[in-house]
Amino acid sequence: MLSWDEFDEEETTTAAPATAAAQPASQATAKLDNEAAGSVEEARAVAADDSDAIARAKRALDELDVREGLNELEGEAARVRVDEKRMINARADLNQLVPFKYDWAWQKYLDGCANHWMPQEVNMNADIALWKSKDGLSEDERRIVKRNLGFFSTADSLVANNLVLATYRLITNPECRQYILRQAFEEAIHTHAYQYCIESLGMDEGEIFNMYHEIPSVAKKASWGLKYTRSISDPTFQTGTPETDKQFLRNLIAYYCVLEGIFFYCGFTQILSMGRRNKMTGTAEQFQYILRDESMHLNFGIDMINQIKIENPHLWDAEMKDEATQMILQGTQLEIEYARDTMPRGVLGMNAAMMEDYLKFIANRRLTQIGLPEQYAGATNPFPWMSEIMDLKKEKNFFETRVIEYQTGGALSWD
Repeated sequence: MLSWDEFDEEETTTAAPATAAAQPASQATAKLDNEAAGSVEEARAVAADDSDAIARAKRALDELDVREGLNELEGEAARVRVDEKRMINARADLNQLVPFKYDWAWQKYLDGCANHWMPQEVNMNADIALWKSKDGLSEDERRIVKRNLGFFSTADSLVANNLVLATYRLITNPECRQYILRQAFEEAIHTHAYQYCIESLGMDEGEIFNMYHEIPSVAKKASWGLKYTRSISDPTFQTGTPETDKQFLRNLIAYYCVLEGIFFYCGFTQILSMGRRNKMTGTAEQFQYILRDESMHLNFGIDMINQIKIENPHLWDAEMKDEATQMILQGTQLEIEYARDTMPRGVLGMNAAMMEDYLKFIANRRLTQIGLPEQYAGATNPFPWMSEIMDLKKEKNFFETRVIEYQTGGALSWD
């Protein structure tokens, strides 16, 4: 086992020779730099056998002004210090990942990578047989499957667009951006999973993918979320003023606390309850993995929101607290209405009243997670098994159920 005390002692006794060797080392480096510069210049020279296209490319690079863009890098040339890192409006170089300031963000990135899965790894044969069977599912159960695939197939695309076009650009912390990249990829996997379910079951793709236009309870949720991205997604939008910083904070609350933190929970509960009754088990398995991803997304978003509040306390004033509360309450009301639309009668051991109580319980959690008081007194969780599903690690052995051959990076053929 290494002892760092030994290295410290050795460094102390050899300090003088090392200092004495510094000058020759510097001269050697300078000589190597000169040789490299000459080699680069030689490579740039137009050779007799260069084609016209190659010659033009070399001459164009001779005219390259390396000073262009330096204004954008002003204040970023030095090595980054941890105390220079901030969630928004940081001047530290975004290209320098380390040193980390937010270890929680990096850990969530690693956890996300460890939780990787692909939709094709889930066997859908039992679902296909059940869906095609005349008496396989009740009309109420079919309504639940179709409504949820209709909402989720577009909801994760809306989230991904918001991440890529707004959140990633406006968050000025590299380790958080690293996780956001992972999240954006996971949103693509989720959209892929819904498409895979829809295709496997032979559903009318036009009907399912257009529900967010045609079904009021679905359209309202999509419309509510979109209104928080219209200005943020504008490439000219920038944070830096109290007004724009608040606008961005609203966006994060809308997407992490409401869209991912409330809008997904009715559908998740319905589909997973179906799986618990040995119905649509493949679809339920897909939703189970998606729920675990979304739980990490939610926790990451809560951490980002709270960190922005810590670093910018002036944003979290009485007006902003009231707005955030209203956003969560509005989202809860929309999800309650969605629950009534998808489940007008009792089914799968649940009913709209139970779901309403659950959504109020979830809303109270979202409020307290960002430091706001609960609004639904006495709300309880009628589905404790949902918490158990979210807490479990992914232990499924995909090799037992995969229906296609899976290639790892080392096995890929590049031919």
